[in-house]
Amino acid sequence: MGSVLIAGGGPVGLTMANELARFGNAVRIVDTAAARTDKSKALVLWPRTLELLAHGGYVEPFLKAGNIAHGAQLSDGTKVVASVTMDGIDTPYPYALMIAQSETERVLEETLAGRGVTVERNTTMESFAEKSTGIEAVLRRADGSTETAQADWLLGCDGAHSVTRHALGFSFEGSTQDSDWYLADIHVTGLEPTDRLHIFWHRDGILAFFPITPGRWRVIADLGPATGSGHHPDPTLEEIQAMIAHRGTPGIRVKDPIWLAAFRINERKVKDYSRGRVFLAGDAAHIHSPAGGQGMNTGMQDAFNLSWKLNLVMAGLCKPSLLDTYSSERSAVGDMVLRNAGRMTEAAIARNPVIQTVRNAMVSFALSFPQIGHIMADTLSELNIAYPDSPLSVAGKPAPHGIKPGHRWPEPLPADTSRSRFIAVGTGAAILAAKFPTLVEAAPSSERADTRDLVLVRPDGYVGYAGAAGDTDGAEAYLKDLAV
Repeated sequence: MGSVLIAGGGPVGLTMANELARFGNAVRIVDTAAARTDKSKALVLWPRTLELLAHGGYVEPFLKAGNIAHGAQLSDGTKVVASVTMDGIDTPYPYALMIAQSETERVLEETLAGRGVTVERNTTMESFAEKSTGIEAVLRRADGSTETAQADWLLGCDGAHSVTRHALGFSFEGSTQDSDWYLADIHVTGLEPTDRLHIFWHRDGILAFFPITPGRWRVIADLGPATGSGHHPDPTLEEIQAMIAHRGTPGIRVKDPIWLAAFRINERKVKDYSRGRVFLAGDAAHIHSPAGGQGMNTGMQDAFNLSWKLNLVMAGLCKPSLLDTYSSERSAVGDMVLRNAGRMTEAAIARNPVIQTVRNAMVSFALSFPQIGHIMADTLSELNIAYPDSPLSVAGKPAPHGIKPGHRWPEPLPADTSRSRFIAVGTGAAILAAKFPTLVEAAPSSERADTRDLVLVRPDGYVGYAGAAGDTDGAEAYLKDLAV
């Protein structure tokens, strides 16, 4: 197996480390901070991320630590405009799992420690050089001492100000929105129901509440166009209460703030997520509006996408060209998330009364149709993320019925805590598993699985190959293109 150095011990780096460590790789993970965050920051784990954690065998600690939200309610301050429910989506986790980032990091770090890997804190990756056989990185500790570390691969999960990205010379293209926002992690009373996100589209701006734990909520509100280039002062408890009284429904009260801050929204992204033996993931590759809560989940799914590919290459089972698909697949997803978050933000902060009236009417009308609400829920949950244009997405002939290459496999995968394999489903699955024993595992036999189209499901739960029942020739050709 290979060795990996991960720069950055936030949720993305910790997910990457967990995935690679459970496959048996040598992992080092370093982080500049002395301890994991104590802030709530990213607040939600969406169903698709929970599915991937379940496949890795470590979703249960998150479920125990989190708080379930069943949907969102949109109001204009006086009446409910529309609501979105997640109860009917096709997943074992039909909800948003509200969980403070501090708790997400705790669970990930404790899981990683159980795999024998400890985050090396107070340690900064200062620079690196790519050699013919791997990476040499200079690590600097808080006491000023340095170490030259060797690894086969470097994964930059080191945030928006990524040292890895700067060293690669990659452009972080985008902009900073010219508006200020308030954020409060605070205790709230008088807001019902408590298992919903509450969004108020007031004429003077958005006010949103996100449940964290019983009685504790995240509150955000936009303040309109920025009045200067400097940092807006952080809000006081009184300012948050006044904002809620003005934009929310009567009777909402706040107390005992945990975190009060002002911020601006950055929307930036790199074009390429990798070069040579170096990869970027999470905020090091893409940052965007918090609308929709997609940031941390997108970064964690970067990690799920890269880790299985890197594992198969390091194990000598797949060609290095497999790694080229990481950047193309995840960059396309990053573009989509950036667009969606930007559009949601623009709709939310509209100030023109006519535009606000039209927006409210359109959303209310659209969400009165269950199908549209279902589409929105699938988008938020990230269940609709797909890789239809990836070179890893191949359709056999004749074209399969109802199963699309590149799309999420809709059925739960067996928990896989130590192996990274394709799952073969359908007529011919056992033949493929016998011919490619280190790369393919046949799904458990069943009447349905033994009679339907032949499918190869990637280790991250997306359909790689989809062909007709018994189309083993096409599936074998697909696997031979990948295998060493």
